[in-house]
Amino acid sequence: MPLPDLSASRLLVVGDVMLDRYWFGDVARISPEAPVAVVKVQRCEERPGGAANVARNIASLGARVGLLSVVGDDEAGRSLLALLAASGIDVSLHVDAAISTTVKLRVIGRQQQLLRIDFETSPSHEVLRAKLHEFKTRLADCDAVILSDYGKGGLTHIGEMIRLARDAGKKVLVDPKGDDFSKYAGATVVTPNRAELRAVVGRWHDEAELARKAEALRGDLGLEALLVTRSEEGMSLFHAGGAWHETAVAREVFDVSGAGDTVIASLAVMLAGGASWGEAVHAANVAAGVVVGKLGTAVVSRDELAAALM
Repeated sequence: MPLPDLSASRLLVVGDVMLDRYWFGDVARISPEAPVAVVKVQRCEERPGGAANVARNIASLGARVGLLSVVGDDEAGRSLLALLAASGIDVSLHVDAAISTTVKLRVIGRQQQLLRIDFETSPSHEVLRAKLHEFKTRLADCDAVILSDYGKGGLTHIGEMIRLARDAGKKVLVDPKGDDFSKYAGATVVTPNRAELRAVVGRWHDEAELARKAEALRGDLGLEALLVTRSEEGMSLFHAGGAWHETAVAREVFDVSGAGDTVIASLAVMLAGGASWGEAVHAANVAAGVVVGKLGTAVVSRDELAAALM
């Protein structure tokens, strides 16, 4: 399947941004203080994470993208802005002096993640209202909206955002969090992973039961589609026109962190560019197969995706 020209697609990403920090080192001994590995840190890296990684994936695929979120008035927030400045993303990060920018610190030893430490605070009401106002003004200049929910408090007004975007005739794609999907009602498509769906609808024993539960949820929420990412089982789209299943792309899985960001970014760019649901899901599945072969929060480029689709 040839990859179409995506440069005319215009996306707006709203949600929880974070700074992903990586400390890479060597593990040669066990601590005498406790039965834990001692990591001698040799290299540090910082990468945009969360909604910022979604936006980076969109830009890497060659589409136009804006990013709207909240950070703290701190070193991590400034680092995140600096990282995004050179990426071609139209960035608007509202500064909330009362919070700390969300940071995920991962300690890597011998190419294995040994520990993750999270720093996070929910944004204040005033900053969130200002962000909602800007969201309204940005709707006219996009084809589709991605709401990237990492449960950090940046999407308090998600119900209103979905209504505003749908009233404006925009596609709305939601990467969900938590066990209450009612707040996503009215979106075009929601993209839970297998565990997230199970937390909402319960376990299923076979494909038929999964289809029944997925269709019931899709109907309850008034969605056009529900895309379930299923790790080694691939991904399944449940749509009014029927179900569509993609088998997992066979490759060595190095790191699944950020794979969901790549899936929703690829899906949104393809749909905004006029692709069918089948074409968009196939491209998203292939893009996910590329990115899980990379270490840490990563993106897939247009050239990589085009080559993988051939």
